[in-house]
Amino acid sequence: MTRGDYDPRIAVEGRGEPVVLVPGMDGTGELFYRQVPLLAKSYRVATYALRDAADRMDVLVEDLSGVVERVSGDERSAIVIGESFGGTLALSLAIARPERVRALVVLNSFPYFAPRARLYLARAGLSVMPWGMMAMVRRATAAALHSGHTHHHEMRRFLELTRGATRHGYLNRLRILMHYDVRSSLPRLHMPVLFLASEHDHLIPSVKQALLMAAHVPGAAVQILDGHGHICLIAPDLNLEEILRGWRPHLIEGDADHSPAPRAAPA
Repeated sequence: MTRGDYDPRIAVEGRGEPVVLVPGMDGTGELFYRQVPLLAKSYRVATYALRDAADRMDVLVEDLSGVVERVSGDERSAIVIGESFGGTLALSLAIARPERVRALVVLNSFPYFAPRARLYLARAGLSVMPWGMMAMVRRATAAALHSGHTHHHEMRRFLELTRGATRHGYLNRLRILMHYDVRSSLPRLHMPVLFLASEHDHLIPSVKQALLMAAHVPGAAVQILDGHGHICLIAPDLNLEEILRGWRPHLIEGDADHSPAPRAAPA
């Protein structure tokens, strides 16, 4: 499987320093629809779709590296922002290809998924469940996964945009997580790193994981997103551009120590 047989369907908006948004388990960059216009006021923002056929993290890393190269011009690096599964991919790129990552933002993610049994059960259930039931599952879990104040019309749009997600893509990404563990590599990250964690994430213990990762990444910062759930980027009061602007002093070229913002600061 090579980069040449994959079209990442890159969409770019705005002008300025490049930002690449890395999608989560659903694999579609379209779920960044609310954040892209906000970020595009200050940045050149790229979204793309994950390759459904990829069943190894190194393949997805090469795909993401290619996206960064294509949208970043001569610098060939970008601010990389990954959400959930996309956070694991962004971390993997920063470890394997640090020259591609100007700065790293990881939202509601982890360096290792435990307990592993949950992944095996999820993969087994998705293998046998009629795929048409997936939309019903998303509706049933909406209250637990979305931020509590997300508008109902935004949740409906989320369901529409995830309708194209494939069983094949889900199963491959779950398989990747079964073998994913970057805990020992975290101290190798020397670019500016910001971990964002939702206070009410009921899918993974995001705050605990963010604090754990930050403890092992030199100069990393943590920001807690008060009142938010795992799916938070379509909530009305979350603005990645504002978060980056607040973190901006640590992205200034020549800031060698990348001193962190206050840890566990509320959003």
